[in-house]
Order: sequence, then structure tokens, then C-alpha cells
Amino acid sequence: MRKISPLKILILFLGIFPLAKLFFDFFTNNFSPNPIQDLEQQTGFAAITLLVLSLAVTPLRILFKWRDLAKYRRTLGLYAFFYATLHISVYFAIDYAFNWSLLFEATLEKRYTLIGTTAYLLLIPLAITSYKWGIKKIGKNWRTLHKLVYLIAPMLILHFAWARKGDIFSLQGNILQPFIYGLFVFLLLVFRIPFIQKNLPSLRK
Repeated sequence: MRKISPLKILILFLGIFPLAKLFFDFFTNNFSPNPIQDLEQQTGFAAITLLVLSLAVTPLRILFKWRDLAKYRRTLGLYAFFYATLHISVYFAIDYAFNWSLLFEATLEKRYTLIGTTAYLLLIPLAITSYKWGIKKIGKNWRTLHKLVYLIAPMLILHFAWARKGDIFSLQGNILQPFIYGLFVFLLLVFRIPFIQKNLPSLRK
């Protein structure tokens, strides 16, 4: 019998916990008077958290030589896509009942809806090509395509901040969590600059 590593258990827990919490809140009547908003916020928060964790895999692997961590980057990314799909499904199906005219109007009027929907659409090809057949299908272009995540992550931070009526540029409104997540994303993206990675051994001394 194959031994399940603690790391694999941790990754599985990170993926299942947000969904389990949703079910727990539902069956224990633990939602607020606005359950739709609760669903949107919890699924959205889970999606952003898991996406940021997937971006953290490479830096952690390089800094701490956690080679086993690399194989879970795709898993974390797919978990993020799963919760992003739940998030946008709640918004489209429950909040707006697939009223396309209202959805179109809201998308144009609310900047957080526009940038969030755009980010989700960009996530779709990444999720589709995360499997072996997808990698084989697009060949060498796979790596280039998946660099879209470096654009998607900042877009989701803006979506996060704007949805909470905050502005991370002027540091106004409810921005604490979006600001912290934005700082993490910034550092994770800076880490990927070739100059930084090249000089990392000397920086660590």
C-alpha cells in the first residue's frame, strides 16, 4: 500500500476545507442574513488564496529545496479554478438568475465585475491545458500560455479590493486583506524576475 505523504494530505485539506466549510455553514444555518453574498465571498476568497499558494510553490521549492512541492502546483491551480467557477456560478446563476441583460449592464457598470469576469475567462484555457493531453496538444506554447497567471493574479487582487469597496492605490476603504494578498503576489512575481533568480544564491548568504 502506497504511503500518503503529509504534504499530500495538507494539499488535499487546503482544497477541501473551503467546500466543507460551506456545507457546514449551510447545514448549521451559520450564514448571515445575506447567504448569497456569503457564498460569493467564501468561494472567491478560496479561489484567490489557492491561486496565490500555487504561485508560491516555485519560490518555496527553490528557497527551501522542497522538490516534492512542485508536483502540487497544478493541483492548487485546479482547486483555485474550481472555486473560481463556483464563485462566478453563484454570481451568474443565483445572484442574477442568468438575466443576461442585467449581467451585461452590471459588468459594464461595476469595475470589479468586469475585471473578475475577464480574469476568469483567462483562467479557463489554463485549466483546460493543465492535463497531459492539453500539454501535448499545444506543445511548446504551453509554458507561454500559462504565464498568463502572472497577469491574472494582479487582476484578481484588484477584483478582491474593488468588490470590498476598497482602493489599494489610494489606501482607502476595506483594503487590509486585499493589500496583504497584493503584497504577497507582488513578491512572488518579483521572485520570478530572471535577475533575482540568478542572484538568489548570493542574496541568501
